[in-house]
Amino acid sequence: MCLDIDDTLIDFTSAGKRALSLLIGRADLWPLWERITDWHVARVVAGEIDYASMHHRRTQCFLAEIGVVLEAEDVARFERRRKEVLRSSWRLFDDVLPCLEWLRAADVLIAAVTNASGAHQRAKLADLGLTRFFDHVAIAGEVGAAKPDPVMFHAVCAVLDCDPSEAAHVGDKLHTDAVGARDAGLEGVWLDRTGGDAEVPEGVHVIGGLDELPQLLVSEFARIGVPAQR
Repeated sequence: MCLDIDDTLIDFTSAGKRALSLLIGRADLWPLWERITDWHVARVVAGEIDYASMHHRRTQCFLAEIGVVLEAEDVARFERRRKEVLRSSWRLFDDVLPCLEWLRAADVLIAAVTNASGAHQRAKLADLGLTRFFDHVAIAGEVGAAKPDPVMFHAVCAVLDCDPSEAAHVGDKLHTDAVGARDAGLEGVWLDRTGGDAEVPEGVHVIGGLDELPQLLVSEFARIGVPAQR
C-alpha cells in the first residue's frame, strides 16, 4: 500500500496557510505559493538544484512576486521562521492512525510516496509518530522522478518487491496521485476529503476518508489486490 503524505496523512495545507498568513499578514496568497513551490520542486526532481537551495529560491521568488524584495539573509530568516511555525502546526487527520494500524495488523507492506523534501517529510513522520508504520519512504528528489511519473511508482514497487498490479496508491490529488498510479499499473485511489464534484476518470477509486480504505480493500480485493504480504 502506497500513501501520499501531505493532505493525505497530515493536514499540511491548513498548517501551511496558517504559517504563511501569520508571516505576511494575508490569507489569500496560498495558491500563488503552491504554484511557485511546484515549479521549484520540478527543478529539484530534474536535478538542477537541491532542496535547501529550492526552499530559499522559492521563498525569494514568492516574496518578489508580492512586491517584497529582501536581501538573502532576510529571506533565510523569513524561511526559518515559516518552518518553525509550520512544524508546530502539523496535525494528523483523525482517520490516519486507525487506518495505518489496520494495515499493519493485516501485515501489508506500507510505503509513503511524496514529491516533497525528504528531510522535511521524514521529520513530519517522526514528529507525529508515523515512522514505525512505514517499510519505505520514497522521495521524488531521491528517486529522480516525481508523481505522476510511472518511474516513481515503479521504484516503490521494486523496493517493496511487488508487481505494480499488486499495489494500490492513495492520495489527495486526483491526477498526480490516483490517475498517475493507475497509469503506472497500480490501483489508483483518490482521497477526496472535501466531497468535490470533479469528474473521476475510469479506473480510479474514490474514498472520502481513510476510514473507508479497509472496506475498499476487502470488498474490491479481486480487482485491487494489496501489496505482497510479509
